[in-house]
Amino acid sequence: MSTSTAGIPTVALRGGLDIPQLGFGVFQVPPQETVEVVMRALEAGYRHIDTASAYRNEGQVGQAIRASGLAREDVFVTTKCFNDDHGHEEARQAFKRSLERLELDHVDLYLIHWPVPSRDRYVETWQALIELRDEGLIRAIGVSNFQPAHLARIIEETGETPVVNQVELHPHLQQVGLRREHADRGIVTEAWSPLAQGAVLGEPAIKALAEQHGRAPAQIVLRWHLQLGNVVIPKSVTPARIDENLDIFGFQLADAEMQQIAELDEGRRIGPDPDTFVRP
Repeated sequence: MSTSTAGIPTVALRGGLDIPQLGFGVFQVPPQETVEVVMRALEAGYRHIDTASAYRNEGQVGQAIRASGLAREDVFVTTKCFNDDHGHEEARQAFKRSLERLELDHVDLYLIHWPVPSRDRYVETWQALIELRDEGLIRAIGVSNFQPAHLARIIEETGETPVVNQVELHPHLQQVGLRREHADRGIVTEAWSPLAQGAVLGEPAIKALAEQHGRAPAQIVLRWHLQLGNVVIPKSVTPARIDENLDIFGFQLADAEMQQIAELDEGRRIGPDPDTFVRP
C-alpha cells in the first residue's frame, strides 16, 4: 500500500494501477446537485469518484472534474455497465455512451454493475470489457455484486480475473467468505453502502468506540473498512460529513476493537440479492 498525492492510501490493483482506498460515491445524488457535491469532495481531498450509468449523473461528474482544475491523471474515475446493457455489442456501446457523457478519453475502472444471472449474458459482457481495456479506453476492469459462482465462471471462460469486486459490505453484512474468495484470487474488495445507509451507526459497540476515540460513529466504521483492506466509497451531500468521512487517517483501531465490530455481523442486506436482481 502506498499513499496518493492527496494523502489517501492507495491499493495496488493487478496490472500496476493504484486505486485510492477511500473514494466518493454519487449513488442517489440528483444530477442537479452532482456538480457542486463532487467539486466539494475534490476540494476536500477525495481523488476517487465512483459513478454509474444507472445513477444518471455521469455527465455532471465529468463536468465537476473539469471544473476542479485537477489534472485528469490525479482523479480516479469509476463507472459501470448496467443490467439493460449486458451482451457483447451492447456493453461496448454502453461504455462509449458513458465515455461521451463523462467527456473523458478513458476511465480508470469500469465494472459490470450486476451479474443478472437470469439473463445469462455476463460472460459476453465481461469479454467486451476485456476488449475495451485492451484498446486503451479503460485502465482496469472489474465487477460489482458478483457472487463466487459468477466470479468463477467469468474467470474460467475468459481467463481474465477482475481486479475489483464492488459489493454491499458493512458491519451487518461482512461477507467474510466472499472476501476470502477475493483474497485467494487476487481481487480487491470494494465496499458500497459501507455504513449500511446509517443503520449500523447506532450500534452500542460502535458508539462506545466512537466515544473512546473521540470520533464520530461513521469514522469508526470507515476506519474498520480500511483496516480490513477494503476500498470504501462513502457518499454524502453534506459538506461537514464529506469532510468527516475523509478524516479517518489519524487513529487506529486495536485488534480487540476490530473484533468487537466483527461480532456485529448478521448477514443482513439492505440492498438487492445479486442472485435475483434484474432492475429496480
